[in-house]
Order: sequence, then C-alpha cells, then structure tokens
Amino acid sequence: MGTVTVRHEHGGQLARLILDAPKANILDSEMLRALIGALEDAESAPAVKLVVLEGAAKHFSFGASVEEHRAAPSRKMIPLFGRLFRTLIETRLPLLAAVRGQCLGGGMELACFCHWVFAEPEARFGQPEIHLGVFPPVAALVLPLLVGQAAADDLCLTGRTITAEQARELGLVHTLSADLESAVQDFFHAHIEPRSAAALRLTARASRYLFNTAFCQNWAELERIYLDELMETADANEGIAAFLEKRQPNWLHR
Repeated sequence: MGTVTVRHEHGGQLARLILDAPKANILDSEMLRALIGALEDAESAPAVKLVVLEGAAKHFSFGASVEEHRAAPSRKMIPLFGRLFRTLIETRLPLLAAVRGQCLGGGMELACFCHWVFAEPEARFGQPEIHLGVFPPVAALVLPLLVGQAAADDLCLTGRTITAEQARELGLVHTLSADLESAVQDFFHAHIEPRSAAALRLTARASRYLFNTAFCQNWAELERIYLDELMETADANEGIAAFLEKRQPNWLHR
C-alpha cells in the first residue's frame, strides 16, 4: 500500500502496519489513505487479534505533513485525518503502537489512540504544533481523557517534548523496553494469542465506548474550529510558512 507496509504474523493473528517513509514517516495524505485501507483490510480478516503500528527505521513518525497544513490543502487533509481516527474506532481491533525514536504531532496522536503504547527508553513524545501557530485537533480531544486536563494542557500549550519515562508516568506508555520487538511478542503470546478474536474485538469496542463516543461527537466541532477559525488567523499561516522556509516566524498575534 505504498507508504504503509503490511505484514501478517502468527497465522494472520497479528497484523503489523509499518509507516514506511523513513526517516520521518510523515503522515501525509498518501499515508493516511494507505493506513485507512490497511485497517479496513485487517478488520475484514476474522483471524486478526491485534494490529501493531510502528515506524520504519529509527523513528515512529515526525507527524502530519506540514505542507498539507497550509490553508488550502488543510481543507482536505484535516477531514482525512479525522477519517483515519474514525476508522481506528470502526474496525474495533485491539491496537498497539510500538514506538522508537521520535513520536511527534500527528504521530503521537496516532500512537496515543492505541490501546497500548510500547516504547524504547530513548523514544520521545510531543505535540509541537503550537510552535507552528496551530493546535493538534485529535490530541485536544483525547489527551484530557488519557492523562487529565492539566497534563493535556501542558503538552498542547507548551509543545514540549517528553521522554518515554515521562510518558509512562503520565499513563501514555504501557511498557518500556530496550528490546521492543521481544516485549511486543511476549505480550502477544501471553495476553492476546490465547483469546477469542471475536471477544477481543467486542471488548475493544466496549472498553472504549465512552472514549470513542466523545471523539465522534466532538470531532466535527474541532475540525470546524481548526479550518474556519485557526486557519483564518495570520499567525497560523505565518507559522507554517516560516517552518517550510526554515526561518523564525514573525508573529502578528492575530
């Protein structure tokens, strides 16, 4: 599927979806569509019990495409980004993010939407969108549910990067391991492989009912704020332009 490599393991019980556009594994429209297609294929295979999301090479993902955050392209990209997360919900599949290196912006939003995040100790997490004069719409919705409002505010408003250990302390990371692949395989064999695929899917749906409902009920409004208010500000457009031109932004504060 182009920028996403799909591998099936353990007789098709584990579907591995690899963001395959190193080094940054940017979540551009091509990759978003490929992820949506791969998830839909996994959902249609009754044997799949777990989907593992990971990045090729050294990093999980540097985030969504900054090029596509510009005013005109964002009109297509942001709805497509929302569609990816609705697909994650609709497939009902248990999801595990295996994080190495940088996990930033839309990459962090994708990882944190999973039921489990496994990370190497050197991994780093962050929502740096504020540096570009924009905000992370998915994180704005789900981080308060995952880590509480104060921690979500801090991550979104400062744009700071945190260590994997700090992410674990917040509850974002389930397991830290220097041997990430062995940790994922051990977890699969102990907790996923012995279970019914049907029961896992229904339990994934039930355990996330409030979380998923909150996202589905509120995404349209966050999308509207992003496209109709944020992208009408001078600073959002300046921040994105400055990043692409590799210069410091000249904020107008409007």
